[in-house]
Order: sequence, then C-alpha cells, then structure tokens
Amino acid sequence: MSTHRLPSPADPERIGRLRGALLAAAFTADGLLDLLGAPAYAALARSETVPALRATRGDSPLETLVRLFLLQRPVAYGRAAAALPAEDCLADGWLVRDGDEVRATVDVRPYGGPQGEDWWIVSDLGCAVGGAGGIGGPGGAPGGVDRSGLVLGVGGASTTLAGLTVRAPVARALDLGTGSGIQALHASRHAASVTATDTNPRALHIARLTLALSGAAEPDLREGSLFEPVADETYDLIVSNPPFVISPPSSAGDRLVYRDGGMSGDDLCRTLVQRSAGHLTDGGWCQLLANWQHVEGEDWRERIASWVPGGCDAWIVQREVQDITQYAELWLRDAGAHLAGPAEYAARYDAWLEEFEARKTRAVGFGWITLRKSGADRPAVTAEEWPHPVEQPLGDAVVGHFARQDFLRTHDDAALLAARFRLADEVVQEQVGLPGAEDPEHVVLRQNRGMRRATKVDTVGAGFAGVCDGTLSAGRILDAIAQLLGEDPVVLRDRTPDSIRLLVEQGFLHPVDEPVDGRGSGG
Repeated sequence: MSTHRLPSPADPERIGRLRGALLAAAFTADGLLDLLGAPAYAALARSETVPALRATRGDSPLETLVRLFLLQRPVAYGRAAAALPAEDCLADGWLVRDGDEVRATVDVRPYGGPQGEDWWIVSDLGCAVGGAGGIGGPGGAPGGVDRSGLVLGVGGASTTLAGLTVRAPVARALDLGTGSGIQALHASRHAASVTATDTNPRALHIARLTLALSGAAEPDLREGSLFEPVADETYDLIVSNPPFVISPPSSAGDRLVYRDGGMSGDDLCRTLVQRSAGHLTDGGWCQLLANWQHVEGEDWRERIASWVPGGCDAWIVQREVQDITQYAELWLRDAGAHLAGPAEYAARYDAWLEEFEARKTRAVGFGWITLRKSGADRPAVTAEEWPHPVEQPLGDAVVGHFARQDFLRTHDDAALLAARFRLADEVVQEQVGLPGAEDPEHVVLRQNRGMRRATKVDTVGAGFAGVCDGTLSAGRILDAIAQLLGEDPVVLRDRTPDSIRLLVEQGFLHPVDEPVDGRGSGG
C-alpha cells in the first residue's frame, strides 16, 4: 500500500483553529447548499463537479474551500491563507505546497449532524461519494494511494445506517469497520465510550481525523478483522457498514478493502451476524448493512433468518434486489474495470458470473439487519421486503418494532383482548373494488409514515382499527362491533386476535399502557 502522507490530527488548539476557520467561512452543509444551489449541490453528491466549478469562480473563503477540499483544485497560497490557518495546515499535512499554489491532501466534506451539528467527514481525494470507480484509472487512485486501500467518505449506505441506528444513551458502542468514521462520530453523541475498528490502518487514521475535526472525543481505535480486535468485550450498541460486496476471489492487490470482505459469497455478513450475540450486553443492539445471495431453491427470508443467533430478536429488511448481471456491472464499474479495455472487462465480468453460477446465486439482496439481545426463549425474527422510499431517521421506528414484539410475546389472546390500542398516526383507509359496486372487494390500511406498509383487512378489522383511540379495550370494541353486525360476540372474540396481532406487529396499532381491568377478557 502507498505511504502517501495523511494529515496529522495535530494538537487540539491547531485543530480548533482549523475548525473555526471552516465555520467562519460557512463551509458547512447549509453553507454549501446556499452557495451552490440545489442542482449543483445534488450533482456534487453524484460526483459531478462541473456545476460546482461554475458556482465557485469567485474568491470568497467558502469558494476557496470548496475548490480545495471538494473539487481538489489547486488554489493560490494567498487565497488559501485568507480562508484557513494555512501554515498550520501545511505543517499538519492538510495542504501541500506546489510553487505559489497549495492543494489538499484529503477530501473534507461538510456533513450535518442529527441535532444540527456542523461536522466534517474526511476521506481520500475523489472518494467521498459514489465509490472509487474510474478514479485514477485501473489500479490507481488520486494522491498516489493504492486503490485497494482507499477510504471512502459519505455515501448512501453510510447515511442509511446512521438514520436507522437506535440513538438511546449507552455506555459502550462499537463501530466495526469504521472507514472514515461516520458511524463512530454519530455514536459519540450518545455513547460514553466508542470503539472503532478496521482492517485498514489508513481508515483508522482518517477516522481519527474525522472525529477530531468535528470536535468529538477520539474513539478507541483498533486494527483487525471482525471481532478479533475486541476479544471477549461486550457492547450496548454495535454498528457496522462492512465490506459486504459479494465478489469473486481476487489477489491481494486487486481486493478493494472498503467493499470486498475476503470471504466467499455472503459469508462475511453471516459471520458478523452469528458472532454478534457474544459481544452484546443484555438488551444490546447490533445494526448492520448487508448483501445476501438469493440461492436457487431457497427462500431468502428463511436463509437469512437462519443466521440469527439464539437469544436474539431480529428484524431483517430487504430494500433492493438486483439480478446477477446488474450486480456485477455495478461493482465492476465501481472498480473501474470498464476503463481496462473490452477484453479485460469481459474477462472480469465472466469471472463474476462464473462465481455466481457456482454458488447457484440468481440475485443479490441489499438491506439491513437489526438484532437485539433479548434472551427470549421464543425469539421474534421478522424478514420482509421494504420497497418504499426511506423516511429517515428510523431509529425510533426500530425501537417501536421490538417493543411491539415484546408486547406480543407476553400477551396471550385473553391479555390481548384486555389491552387497549391506539391507531398509528397518518394511517389511511382505502376501499378497492369495481366502480359502482355496492361493496368494496377489500379494504386496505396504509401507513403514510415510517415503514409505509399496506395491509388488507376485512370489515371487522377496518372497523376495529378505526375505533382504536386508547379508550376502550380490544374486547369491548369487538363486543360493540358484534352487536352492530348481529354476530355472536364470543365467536368474534375467538377469531379476531390473530388479525389484531398482525396489525400490532406491522405498526398499525400501538399498545396503550396496561389492560383497563384485571379480568383478562376486556369486560
């Protein structure tokens, strides 16, 4: 791996001066949007730089910083000195001098924290968004860094994981495979101590820079793979955006450590899930992104659910599925294989398809897995597809999902009918049927927030959900519905609990404190 110099974190006073200069110049997420405008800002997130270059033709400090750190253009020393403590930056390695000009050694990207904090994510030049494809040509990268050791910055996967992570205060958090340190930075806001690991020592250095520049305490940084660096230690929260790409075997020089885990198929993600329970405290959370194979003759839900270790509840969500050709093309382009020439590209493409065929893989799923160490004798494991747009942050929705699982596990049918429920916010009812028909073919309840699920219900289910305001027990609501429909209330009570359980599990209904009476029947 190249020994290309990275900045040093410097002493707190100097890093504080640099942070102060960035703030003074409005080199923040909001400041960038104001300067560039929405189209150029969005283009920059797609690694398209021309609109941002056109928007930074002036000489303000903010324009200078955008050109230096985001567009990787050299600027005159005088301009840099007007925007930054330039001598500090040269001494600490943030900048290098080339005659009368200076240039940045790393990408420094403004990033808005969850409570409006102004943070900055450090990464290798040109790698902040969208992977390393095409950067520096095949086998190379900007700044003389081997492609295999590149450290990427903020991408869609990073922000997805940050948004769905449970943010309850914890004593100890672990960011496994920290990369540029984004997850460790988030965890520093609600964890008393943060440990961050990576197999790439360059990533650990860059993570240290990210946290220092953003004003966070330095995490406990450890080098190594999976859980090796933490031995038998346990944590209240484990987060990981691991190198989950399912790629064919490669030589050490061809492996991209930010994406290729070095194990066959989806074994890395499976191993991470299976070993996590031994490193979680009671009630602790493990949340990670993953790819998984859709294997011929196997249900993907059952296959991934089989990874879940005993004593852990799990929520597995598949966000996207790609056939093997789409998947291979995506990651070949990410690696710059399309620039290697037609023959070389075809050979690499064939190697990917050969590997998938050998493993009977027909498609690849992408999503996230959340584990909670509940210690339950009957763990609740849910695996589902979620094709809807993400509504972030989802941390509270994750907590709510597992709380409802606890409720259902501890309530038999009698206790369920004695409980009270509240209809979730922004649930709407849709009636589906032929135009002019007297009655709808079916009724659909649809969520407009959170998971945005939709579920079919019958007349009783729709009426029941519509009345749930936390006032009456489920049993009493069913009795009233039975009277209106002229049905036997005992029969209705017997056949409805499964429908109520489904509405609770999917988040349409929320339990309200404890039963309204002690009889267990709802009265």
